[in-house]
Amino acid sequence: MPASAAPHAAGRAPNIVLILADDLGYGELGSYGQNKGIHTPRIDALAAQGLRFTQAYSSAAVCAPSRCSLLTSLHTGHGAVRQNPFGGDEGQGKLTDADTTFAEVLRSRGYRTACIGKWGFGPDLPDQPSHPNARGFEEFYGYINHGHAHDYYPDHLWHNDRKSSVPENENGAKATFAIDLFEQRTLDFLDTHAEEPFLLFLSPTLPHFPNEVPANDMGEYAAKPWGAAEKGHAAQVTRLDTLVGKVVDRIRSLGIEQDTLILFTSDNGPHEEGSPPVNPDFFDANGPLAGYKRNLHEGGVRIPLIAWRPGTIAAGTTARPTPQLDLLPTFAELADAPVPSDIDGKSVAALLSGGTAAAHSHLYWMRNDPYQGSRSGAVDQGFGLRLAEAVRKGDMKLIRYAPGRDRSAPDSQWTYRLYDLTQTPVEHKDNDIAAANPAIVAELTALMRSSWADTYIRKPYGVRITGTTLAVPGTPFRVTTAFGNASASAWSSPQVRLTVPQGWQARATTTSSATSLAAKGSLEVTWEVTPPTGAIVGTAIPLHAEATAAFGDYSLTFTDDRDVAVVKSLPAAPTANAYLSDLPFVSAVNAWGPVERDTSNGKQAGGDGTPISLRGTVYAKGLGVHARSEIVFHLGGKARRMTAFVGIDDFSADRSGVGGVRARIFGDDVPLFESQPLTSTTAVKKIDVDVTGVHALRLIVEDANGNGSYDHTSWADAKITV
Repeated sequence: MPASAAPHAAGRAPNIVLILADDLGYGELGSYGQNKGIHTPRIDALAAQGLRFTQAYSSAAVCAPSRCSLLTSLHTGHGAVRQNPFGGDEGQGKLTDADTTFAEVLRSRGYRTACIGKWGFGPDLPDQPSHPNARGFEEFYGYINHGHAHDYYPDHLWHNDRKSSVPENENGAKATFAIDLFEQRTLDFLDTHAEEPFLLFLSPTLPHFPNEVPANDMGEYAAKPWGAAEKGHAAQVTRLDTLVGKVVDRIRSLGIEQDTLILFTSDNGPHEEGSPPVNPDFFDANGPLAGYKRNLHEGGVRIPLIAWRPGTIAAGTTARPTPQLDLLPTFAELADAPVPSDIDGKSVAALLSGGTAAAHSHLYWMRNDPYQGSRSGAVDQGFGLRLAEAVRKGDMKLIRYAPGRDRSAPDSQWTYRLYDLTQTPVEHKDNDIAAANPAIVAELTALMRSSWADTYIRKPYGVRITGTTLAVPGTPFRVTTAFGNASASAWSSPQVRLTVPQGWQARATTTSSATSLAAKGSLEVTWEVTPPTGAIVGTAIPLHAEATAAFGDYSLTFTDDRDVAVVKSLPAAPTANAYLSDLPFVSAVNAWGPVERDTSNGKQAGGDGTPISLRGTVYAKGLGVHARSEIVFHLGGKARRMTAFVGIDDFSADRSGVGGVRARIFGDDVPLFESQPLTSTTAVKKIDVDVTGVHALRLIVEDANGNGSYDHTSWADAKITV
């Protein structure tokens, strides 16, 4: 479309581009007061032409919980991800099928959706609920997990469910900058979908550490008399600015600027990381605010937020305290999509067109991070490694620190600091007024308690397939589709269809349609699926569910997919508590000999290995394997828990310490457990996972160090409770 093309007709659902910076501080943009040498002309132009929020907030002071809240509109007292993964365990921070993202909401209205850049939630695997494809993004290119995103020169990225090699970066080479790859994918997406409503979540890792860019991106900073970390960081921020400019230029060249809302923001305050570390004070990166990344002070959670849409958003500023929680309901209102009723955000759609938006009664934050920097630790006055909470109500903000990392500690054991945000300097330690205002401290503490839920149960939104993931040729099996309406309004004419491959049969045994679907209600359909007698054992067969309904004058469409593995036969599901080594396998693959029952996998023949022993403890029951190994059990939805210990067994450890493996457990293809890399010297991992409703239990051991030797591993004392 030429640049001179007329805008689309009034009433068209707008395209949405959300650009999320990584660790960009409140004061690092010219439009937010930056005057220490970092130049951001393109972002500053958006701020001058659009709406600049002066009191916008991330929902956490570190990446993973902040991004979870942004996507799901749940603050850190309710969200599924409440801390960054640590200790190398990327399975700690993950989303689930219950986590409705803004992409799922908009996709129900026909939006084309893409996530490009950092996703930030593990595990680093395809075909699992925490993958962006499973959370509403039909196109994904970038890093899945948190740790991988720390590499600006990766040897691979993920494209949907496949690893996409970057061969020029292999063996530690630094030839292709990941941001350049994200830029090209972004421009290609805009070109491809310019004629249809789209949601683009662009999540470059700039300016997260390491503080580096290609030499040709250093620009004016190369000659500055600054430290290397400061020059690299400034160049990163300007490279981010260049990326934003290219997105704006492409949108203008496509003639869709009046139909496109661009939002620019950051996930938390400025970092002090790298080798050598960058000094955020050198650039006054938190502006007039106290705090940095990892602090619940304003400098750690107040972030830039700019909204731009020519012809709709007038130039100006707003001081409304606006958490990123508000993006999901805002996007839903703009797209005429039903919003889940159990979220914490409020729409600011009216604010974008010159009106007003309802205020929050209070804002809540929680921090549980095992790291601190020298500056963030100083701001927390020695409490940087403690669990902390904060609440803002009006201009009063209370921060409290647990006696350690135990949130359940009595209120009397916490340390309290109360600030009036109208005082300057903001949240300075000399401005703590907690001792003089016990009534306010008590009121805000009560809000903290009411904002926290150990487990936050969501209402189902959209359609999900549940039931077995195992099929036997010629034998009928059952699955269930649940079509949930988590919104506050009824939907009319709900209907669910289940599509199976040619030669398979699917028959609804309960009604698959209704006249309406009540608010917070669900339409559940049971399906009998029959594979053909000639179904090939060892293949994975897709089931596809599509649910449709009407929301007022608008149509909604939701989909879900599930793979079913074709197996030769299914043993009976257990009816009593049992050791896994006493149950028959559905299938078992092992790299070295057969899986050993109750012995270490030390020799080729079955049953002749040594007794299972981990770090000197001998176990009478268990399974001995050698990476790569995969054992599948049929639980039939009858079990409740699985417990075990896993590690490199003493058979290997006594011979060599070079073994290295990673253990995983899946229930119906949902990750339930993922270990850190296990060696002969690491602690044995204790396992206790919920397997309620699981039909297929998979135990997997993979090589973790590129060396298949001495990888004998044992699942010791492994048992299920029925």
